[in-house]
Amino acid sequence: MAVYALTGFSLVSLLSFGYLSWDWMKPGLVADVATDPMEKSLPPAFARPPHIIFILTDDQGYHDVGYHGSDIQTPTLDRLAAEGVKLENYYIQPICTPSRSQLITGRYQIHTGLQHSIIRPRQPNCLPLDQVTLPQKLQEAGYSTHMVGKWHLGFYKKECLPTRRGFDTFLGSLTGNVDYYTYDNCDGPGVCGYDLHEGEDVAWDQSGKYSTFLYAQRVSKILASHSPKEPIFIYVAFQAVHTPLQSPKEYIYRYRSMGNVARRKYAAMVTCMDEAVKNITWALKKYGYYDNSVIVFSTDNGGQTFSGGSNWPLRGRKGTYWEGGVRGIGFVHSPLIKRKRRTSWALVHITDWYPTLVSLARGNLSNVPDLDGYNVWPAISEGKESPRTEILHNIDPLYNHAKYGSLEDGFGIWNTAVQASIRVGEWKLLTGDPGYSDWIPPQTLTNFPGSWWNLERLTDGLRKSVWLFNITADPYERYDLSEQRPDVVRTLLTRLVHYNQTAIPVRYPAENPRAHPDFNGGAWGPWASEEDGVEWEGGREPLKSRNKKKKCKICKLRSFFRKLNTRLMSNRI
Repeated sequence: MAVYALTGFSLVSLLSFGYLSWDWMKPGLVADVATDPMEKSLPPAFARPPHIIFILTDDQGYHDVGYHGSDIQTPTLDRLAAEGVKLENYYIQPICTPSRSQLITGRYQIHTGLQHSIIRPRQPNCLPLDQVTLPQKLQEAGYSTHMVGKWHLGFYKKECLPTRRGFDTFLGSLTGNVDYYTYDNCDGPGVCGYDLHEGEDVAWDQSGKYSTFLYAQRVSKILASHSPKEPIFIYVAFQAVHTPLQSPKEYIYRYRSMGNVARRKYAAMVTCMDEAVKNITWALKKYGYYDNSVIVFSTDNGGQTFSGGSNWPLRGRKGTYWEGGVRGIGFVHSPLIKRKRRTSWALVHITDWYPTLVSLARGNLSNVPDLDGYNVWPAISEGKESPRTEILHNIDPLYNHAKYGSLEDGFGIWNTAVQASIRVGEWKLLTGDPGYSDWIPPQTLTNFPGSWWNLERLTDGLRKSVWLFNITADPYERYDLSEQRPDVVRTLLTRLVHYNQTAIPVRYPAENPRAHPDFNGGAWGPWASEEDGVEWEGGREPLKSRNKKKKCKICKLRSFFRKLNTRLMSNRI
């Protein structure tokens, strides 16, 4: 009974949207620009290709935006979404690398070989070099292209770097998880290195600057130095709000009444990011870009509930194929939208941004056949029906097979032990082990052992390997219809078989010790090249580096400041 009672509560939560008042033109703490924005008139809509700003946040939960009824303050996102088009049937991938690869290529993971896990720092792996990327297509269309933030698409050789994959400039991290101040990243005990890069060089001089501030300021500088008469694409991939949970104290203070410490820090990071978006938008206005701009906002995957995030009332979390892992926050804000101030329920997937944005840029898609994405701009701007009718969430043959799955359970056409998920129309099918399946109210977060939803997870998935939901009627995935509708199960399994026949082999190589930052002057970076034919010999001593002495000093300083920061943060909270 408790399960059904919560459904009503979640509807109330979703309906309780509110907009906080704020001064649209006043820059926040992140701003590095003046106080009198210059309003410049631009030609009518689409007289020129629009400026494109794509903002991607990291691990922001579905519930963690004001207009989804959150207790976290996001006035900028609320305002931008309210004046644009909210995408409430928008899907992403459950973890970092897959979402980013599909955004950049317009292709499902099974078509790039990245269908398993993420690209780890020591793996000789990256986004396949034969893929024509979104920024490359925009460069062809005459755009200046810039990336600020988290890459996480591989870097083992220079050909994999953002500046070799279509971006004119890059400031950010190559790995998936760095300290917000020191930019250190440890990929296991003793395997630590610095990870902030300017172009193809290590940006040692930027250490100590909070990344959310740094990235917003860089976007402002790019806009200030560019001409609004020439089209520009800026991909802003905030590290926020991924762990570690770090934020300037003035933001944490706003949430001092929150009893859950992780949620308090997380909320502060979200609000800080929201203010960074405010300053980016303000810079667009100041420097004359706004009237001919398209701002796309997207999360990369569901929130991590153990680290303060919330996907309530959706089921699951980051890393799962339940709705809480793959349904994202998304909206488009632009003066060029024909039907503004509305909510769209058109089916949209992160692969759709590739053809949509290239089409907006008047680029050529004829030489990139077999994209999995669709041009959804008419659905967004004019309210037309989405051309998309289904989404392959993924097929991962390497993930741990479900204990009770079998080919027999899949009507002899699909092994239900394999982790896979697909959405066709209003139906969603999951096979194998979809991942952690709780519904976690935001007020509980880290305090849920022994609660009813934990019990339900344990009993619900004990001997199952197939789930079927009518997502339109049951967006919270509470009523499994796999036994009542075997006909639908079989139909969706057939679609999985179809997609699997088009999949390429998984690219997930073993980690290579040569990638250790100690061999690269103390920083993460490319370690292989086409000319380097020498095989790595395990157990070999690190090569002597010209930066060895400097690196050791830096390591000692990092250790000192890390300990100092830990003490200071413990005193603040």
